[in-house]
Amino acid sequence: MTSLDTTARPLDVLREPGSPAMLRAPETGDPAGWAAGSGDGLRAALTEHGAVLVRGLGLRDADGVAEVLRGLAVEPVTEREAFAARRTHSPGVYSSSAWPPNQPMCMHHELSYTLGFPGLLLFACLSEPTAGGATGLADAADVLGDLPAGLTERFEREGWLLTRSYNGEIGATVAEAFGTDDRETVERYCRGQGISCDWQPDGGLRTTQHRAAVVSHPADGRRCWFNQIAFLNEWTLTPEVREYLVDEYGPDGLPFNTRHGNGDPIGEDVVRTVNAVYEKHTVRRPWEAGDLLLVDNVRTAHSREAYEGPRDVVVAMAAPARPDTWAPTNQEGPR
Repeated sequence: MTSLDTTARPLDVLREPGSPAMLRAPETGDPAGWAAGSGDGLRAALTEHGAVLVRGLGLRDADGVAEVLRGLAVEPVTEREAFAARRTHSPGVYSSSAWPPNQPMCMHHELSYTLGFPGLLLFACLSEPTAGGATGLADAADVLGDLPAGLTERFEREGWLLTRSYNGEIGATVAEAFGTDDRETVERYCRGQGISCDWQPDGGLRTTQHRAAVVSHPADGRRCWFNQIAFLNEWTLTPEVREYLVDEYGPDGLPFNTRHGNGDPIGEDVVRTVNAVYEKHTVRRPWEAGDLLLVDNVRTAHSREAYEGPRDVVVAMAAPARPDTWAPTNQEGPR
């Protein structure tokens, strides 16, 4: 399933306005076996819709999600450069990112700032919240087509920059992001991933990386708005959070921020425009315990609503993309 290109006949998928594509699985009591036998149909559904919600599988724990992942015969992705802490259940299977439940998580493509991001995501709801908490979805090709041409042309030409400050207090720690806090190992990883890194006098780490903002889907060449330009930008933070972080760490010490590919700041108007277009194209369906949501991570962005009550959604990352496929048009970086 490393390639989502297929000519297989799709499963019987229901598509309603405002909701993601959905199919009902038979209650076999064997989610992994069903997934293994339905692989071609699921590939076809992902090719057609970009994401599909499977209802009725009855998934109840992370081990069951790992079995489904193995049943689909896809290569797990080990998360690196996480922006927030999460638990590892098994290879490629993780808890949701630690994020305050009263704050929404804006649209993004998982690990789109890395050179080894997952092409496929599996979200499994083990218990649904009492209110909110839906995972929103947006078609990246439609978003690209609806954004102002001048905005997308500049980002496609220049790419975008992500700057991060690891201070051990806000966001993922160095060890959580890189799997180690050994400086030499971290520096070696950064060199191999095109990341500049600087250790600060207080022991913290600052990194900068230059990435593409628009990519072509490997299956059909469809151009997709694929980045975290808005999500990881300072203007997406609530005003009180942004003010606190700037006061605490300074404007250059924010846990994460994004810039134009040439180093220019990204204005609040750009972030608002991107998020407004995302919202226009967002579809969502409330979670039910046992649900499985398959997402083509290049074709489809995802978000998370604020919620109340317990919510346990695990994510499996799979089908690693190859670094040489995803290069910015201009690779010179900031001037």
